[in-house]
Amino acid sequence: MDPAALDNQEHQGDQSSSPVPQANSGSGSSAGGASYVVAQGESIPSIAKDRGFFWRTLWNHPENAALRQKRNDPNILYAGDVVFLPDLRVKQEPGATEARHRFARKGEPVPFRLRLLFMDEPRANEDYVLEIDGRLIQGTTDADGRLEVRVPGNVDGGKLILKGGQEVYPVRIGHLDPIDEVSGVQQRLNNLGFACGSVDGQAGEPMQAALREFQAKYELEVTGEADKATRRKLQELHP
Repeated sequence: MDPAALDNQEHQGDQSSSPVPQANSGSGSSAGGASYVVAQGESIPSIAKDRGFFWRTLWNHPENAALRQKRNDPNILYAGDVVFLPDLRVKQEPGATEARHRFARKGEPVPFRLRLLFMDEPRANEDYVLEIDGRLIQGTTDADGRLEVRVPGNVDGGKLILKGGQEVYPVRIGHLDPIDEVSGVQQRLNNLGFACGSVDGQAGEPMQAALREFQAKYELEVTGEADKATRRKLQELHP
């Protein structure tokens, strides 16, 4: 199960005393800063949290315009994507000496959403426990089977516990690939119950069979191919 897109939040520019980030790969930019190559499981919020930025600062940076247009969602990147990291700025705040001061990080934590279904019907008003980053979060799904919690931007995952522990599901955050990648189609098919085998990025017969089953169920043209209409329906059901 994977999170839906992040909600829209307004954040101000970065203010940090951390050193300028170093790219793990790529070259610098004439605008100042560096290029960072995304690894599997990373997202704009996780990259921002680990390097001292507000996620919206990175996502809305002019140097990342092409990435925004290509991916559309800051929470769904693909291994090998390149994110521009501008230089961090330092801000000083006045404060009395020999006193304790509390600072809140803007844009943290970020929202994480899931929708629970059974046989295409929402699992409404169902109690759950979400174990994330060593913390237990208890709640109840809404009438549409949805839950929403707030988690650190760089959390990797955890587990969802239902029925008092009778059902336990692993939760991975940031590991959903874009819908325009073969692996992204495979992940969504598997998560929706249309088994297409391992997520290997290869559009072989198992994936084609799963696509035909999916297309037939949702009254799409049965081609066994991840065409535009099929991808659109997959993303509608599994953002």
